Amino acid sequence: MSIEVHRDAWGIPHLRAGSPDELARAQGRNAALDRAWQIEVERHRSQGTTAAFLGPGAVGWDRLARRSRLDDTARRCFEGLDADTAAWVTAYVDGVNSGLAAGARRAPEFAAAGLAPGRWRPWTPLGVWLSHHILFAGFPAKLWREEVARVLGPEAIGLFAADGPATSGSNGWLVTGDRTATGAPVIAGDPHRFIEDPGIYQQIHLNCPDYDVVGLAVPGVPGIAHFGHTGTVAWAITNAMADYQDLYDERLRRRGTAVEALGPDGWRPAAAHTETIEVAGGDPVDVEVIETDRGPVVIGGPGEPRAISLRCPPRVSEDLGFATLPALLRATTVADVDRAFDHWAEPVNVVQAADTSGGLLHRAAGRVPLRHHDNRLRVVPAWEPGHAWQGWHAPMPRADVDGTAVMANQRGLAAPLGIEFAPPHRADRIRHLLDASRQWSAGDMAAVHTDTHLASAGPLLDLLAGLDGLGPDAARLRDRLLRWDRRMDAGSTDATVYAALRTAVVRRFAAHPALEGLAEPPAYPEIFLPWLALAPRIAFALEHLLRDGLLPGVDRVALVRAALDDVTAAGEPTVPWGEVHRLAPWQSLPGETHEEWPGLSGDHDCVLSTSSVPGVTDHSARGPAARYVWDLADRENSLWVVPFGASGVPGDTHHRDQLPLWLRGGLVPVVTDWRNLTEERDDV
Repeated sequence: MSIEVHRDAWGIPHLRAGSPDELARAQGRNAALDRAWQIEVERHRSQGTTAAFLGPGAVGWDRLARRSRLDDTARRCFEGLDADTAAWVTAYVDGVNSGLAAGARRAPEFAAAGLAPGRWRPWTPLGVWLSHHILFAGFPAKLWREEVARVLGPEAIGLFAADGPATSGSNGWLVTGDRTATGAPVIAGDPHRFIEDPGIYQQIHLNCPDYDVVGLAVPGVPGIAHFGHTGTVAWAITNAMADYQDLYDERLRRRGTAVEALGPDGWRPAAAHTETIEVAGGDPVDVEVIETDRGPVVIGGPGEPRAISLRCPPRVSEDLGFATLPALLRATTVADVDRAFDHWAEPVNVVQAADTSGGLLHRAAGRVPLRHHDNRLRVVPAWEPGHAWQGWHAPMPRADVDGTAVMANQRGLAAPLGIEFAPPHRADRIRHLLDASRQWSAGDMAAVHTDTHLASAGPLLDLLAGLDGLGPDAARLRDRLLRWDRRMDAGSTDATVYAALRTAVVRRFAAHPALEGLAEPPAYPEIFLPWLALAPRIAFALEHLLRDGLLPGVDRVALVRAALDDVTAAGEPTVPWGEVHRLAPWQSLPGETHEEWPGLSGDHDCVLSTSSVPGVTDHSARGPAARYVWDLADRENSLWVVPFGASGVPGDTHHRDQLPLWLRGGLVPVVTDWRNLTEERDDV
């Protein structure tokens, strides 16, 4: 059978081939044609070579990629694959290489950056996956906790516990058949990540004699890892917020040209070599790459004030879990999905699945090491015994499904696996909404996706309600906020007023003498600064800080009073929330863009989680990177949408045609009937 490429009305690719390997090749070629610039940037990110065309601003990432050994880890994990999976991944890479030149001719970014398309190696997709997830679990939070312990004492480590500004999350919910109009389950949700243009998720349909699957693929990676529907079984994931990466304080010394590291058993040789980062518009940068028995050194080195190594599961086990990917495509039941995820490694996720025979699944999947509790909290000394890994957490947590199952990164099913979780507001709100009906349909789920109620406003509003002795303007502003419906709608001016007060409170906290020692980040690499900046840490822990009053010397009531005076003095905001809460997607383009992006509803703790960083900016760089609804009664009733469109080519009809729908919470129908598709001629 020849490879066929079809498109639906939204330009979404539907690929058909005679075997799984032929289909993988077709998927790789399609990624190269539709997303050439995007996947080439990701290849360079995995190799630590982006500064060669993006300039000095990319050196920080390239240094981390080199020092953490992303490309070498990908190669080792590829070499550990079983023969069938390795052949399948290789077929995908062959497809990418066959289409890159043509894809690059369609993408104006290559000429703008002066970049020629390169050649993918068999392990490049594994490197792309690693580069997406090396910071996903937020190991730099351990650096922050170190600073909190240094300034405020170890007992203060938990004061700032919250879903931080640089982590990624998701909403996900499963509704069983006894609560739907069709009598069959529905799975829905939205992954929250940094919004990228083009998006990290690609809607796709993969068909061969072995399987027929629709889902959200990651361009540059074969198969459908996170969100898929085979017709008889569907699955989806959320971030489990697990802690599975460790940081070790290292003592390093040079012995001639060699490097040694002090471990529990004394001084041991460390692998060391030097690599050069080429920099467009700048001088080359030499990077010493050192790896101890714990892992690669990502901060500091011999003779520097501090050296810290990173230990993560794929580097230790040389297994990224890629054997799961083809197994998921072949799944026909929940049991198949369950078995496939037994082999998953990174990132650690909570999986929800349902099938047409009544099977249900709610479990965690991934690889979490067993080790000392201190490893999960902070940087631990490499030379002290007791901090080594002692195997893997097993079995992974799972739970029965009764009516609904909801996971929105809250402490719950995955509690044994992590330290910090998202506040419960999104999960509680989703449950509340789902409990309102027993006749849910796929189309009804958009109302859940787009809910804007902000429960986390409670502690600030409670303190506001207790203020007395206010001037007339401040009292009027207080009373206005106490009447507010707590919805962060784009058209709400009350939401803008609340956001202005919240920002003023964050800034008052950040300027307080009690936190002065945390105001200046330590001298760590710039790439870790989002986890170390004081204002974002306060912003995302604000509810906790206002409620508990555990910061010594901080009068919460006085602070809120002063913040209210700040807003009153500056003039009460009169613009709607969407005027200030604008989309700010990441674009890997050389130079700066000055595009005016649309306004958004939602906020960090809303189900519609469009995150800004209060105290820093009201713009939103993180939010729903896709929305999906999987209907087990009939896959053709399923729905999905991405922030921009199916094509990564600027100016293409389908580059941003889904953006208006995404903004208002609309969804695109999933089409799998080949009679309703248009074949595209492409000689592969």
